[in-house]
Amino acid sequence: MPFELAQRGDTQEENNVFQPKFDEKGLVTAVVCDSETNEVIMLAYMNAESLEKTIITGEAHYWSRSRKELWHKGATSGNVQKVVEIRTDCDQDAVLLKVQVTGAQASCHTGRVSCFYRSVKKDGDKFTLKFDDRAPKFDPASVYKK
Repeated sequence: MPFELAQRGDTQEENNVFQPKFDEKGLVTAVVCDSETNEVIMLAYMNAESLEKTIITGEAHYWSRSRKELWHKGATSGNVQKVVEIRTDCDQDAVLLKVQVTGAQASCHTGRVSCFYRSVKKDGDKFTLKFDDRAPKFDPASVYKK
């Protein structure tokens, strides 16, 4: 394994050893942003295997909590995430992937550029969601056939 595993509670703020702190389920949060615009396009989870594959291949791999399996981003849709840089936060319990997206350049399974395509708005005494102006880049029904 190209990195050391840390125990929860280990202090790592000022060392130069990559020691991701995986949670009790063996996962670390992965925030994903576009390497050119810095727009957050996705949030996912990685286990040690997916993080190692990401580092070695230069393409994003994640752990699917719902399917309980390794997931190579773009394997089905063609929207592969080429990793430009990986960062970690101060206590190494999250990683930031800066990526370039290939294909239709969409990272959301809805076909949108970003999974964060809605903003929360206060409307009187209710909260509503406002969609951004960008149309989906692909039709999910034609890409994700069951």
